[in-house]
Amino acid sequence: MSESGLPALIRERLRGLPSVESVLVSEAGRAALQIHPRPRVTEAIRRVLTVLRARILAGEGASFSSDALGPALVALATPGLREVLNATGVVLHTNLGRAPLAPEALAAVQAVGRGYSNLELDLESGERGSRFAPLLEPLRALTGAEDALVVNNCAAATLLVLTALAEGREVVVSRGELVEIGGGFRIPDVMRQSHATLVEVGTTNRTRRADYERALSPATALVTKVHRSNFALVGFTEETSVEELSRLCQPRGVPLFVDAGSGLLSPLDVPGAAGEPTMRSHVEAGADLVAFSGDKLLGGPQAGIVVGRAFWVSRLRAHPLSRALRVDKLTVAALEATLRMVQDGRSDAVPARALALAAEPVLRERADALRQHLADAGVTARVVRVEGQVGGGTLPMARPPSWACLVDGDAEGTAARLRTGEPPVLGRIEEGRLVLDVRCLEDRDLGRLAAAVATARERLPGV
Repeated sequence: MSESGLPALIRERLRGLPSVESVLVSEAGRAALQIHPRPRVTEAIRRVLTVLRARILAGEGASFSSDALGPALVALATPGLREVLNATGVVLHTNLGRAPLAPEALAAVQAVGRGYSNLELDLESGERGSRFAPLLEPLRALTGAEDALVVNNCAAATLLVLTALAEGREVVVSRGELVEIGGGFRIPDVMRQSHATLVEVGTTNRTRRADYERALSPATALVTKVHRSNFALVGFTEETSVEELSRLCQPRGVPLFVDAGSGLLSPLDVPGAAGEPTMRSHVEAGADLVAFSGDKLLGGPQAGIVVGRAFWVSRLRAHPLSRALRVDKLTVAALEATLRMVQDGRSDAVPARALALAAEPVLRERADALRQHLADAGVTARVVRVEGQVGGGTLPMARPPSWACLVDGDAEGTAARLRTGEPPVLGRIEEGRLVLDVRCLEDRDLGRLAAAVATARERLPGV
């Protein structure tokens, strides 16, 4: 509706709003320009005026106040991607960026990111090199594979394998492995995107070697075994091992692809993780290609890693999609540093593993310290033993014990205000109580967390 069609009172209120330029030259505008760049101040004024116009059009009384400029400027100056204190107890929290990087990985990123690097240059020959060169030796050593390729995540790795090796042909998969993981990522959808034909075998809970064998035909391009990621089948179940599938596929010249997901390079001693296979075990069992994530149990940056037989990896590398999905120099730097830590026998020093393996006495002591910080801030809480999760679509049966503080009062209201506070804090709610699990917190975080809780509760009605 044009302004002429509006009621007279609304038109009058709209005309009463100042122009952007008049605010810029006002006392408040000039003060803001002393601190902030002109484009930011201009945008802040526009945002304030937009909100006021919307309120007036909704029939509310609204007028410009210079006090509104401050919050608008703060919002514009605040980065969209920010540090969050993780009090959920979930080590590989997908919404919080999964694995925190090791200091060595961060140092490598800084060193490579602040200048130039030999990303695709062989320094000895002076010729063009491969950006994967720094990663090949540690990946071969850690997995026993002949060759490796890295793309931007494990979903991309799966898409590349299916497109490069099975486009227009059939891929055999157990019905019990047609998974959906976070964000609605479904294996059948990836099959369709790669223009491969899905051939389902077995049942939801039981798939035998004979089921795969009956499905093999001249149209079969690939047999795929998929990690179930964030759920487990228990009870009356049966599945065909990688070793059995390898014995079935190799004589027929059909490659076996394992979408392993988790990225476990060495066993992880947490309750419920005993049966989780390592990436080397898949290779040694006969898988031709194994795909896994860099930012899950490996504990590095987001990446999709494919290891396996050189012939099949070379097919992936030659496909045009490989270039579209390739990783950048920062990912290569962080991943190489993380792999070197594992190769040097320091895998338990990688933060994701260290957090998952944290000893109960240490966690109890940290929870006690957090309770004291909360008490000093005027917040009542009690220390309780809880069960956590490794998360990130890994180890669905693992429930590592942890310790936490239960905060009294309005759990939903406090949690909402903690998310929008400074720093933002994410906890979890169980049985109507706010739980602040200390597994993923550092000792230096406890005071800030307690202060954030106290501030959040000050803004709650009746507190």
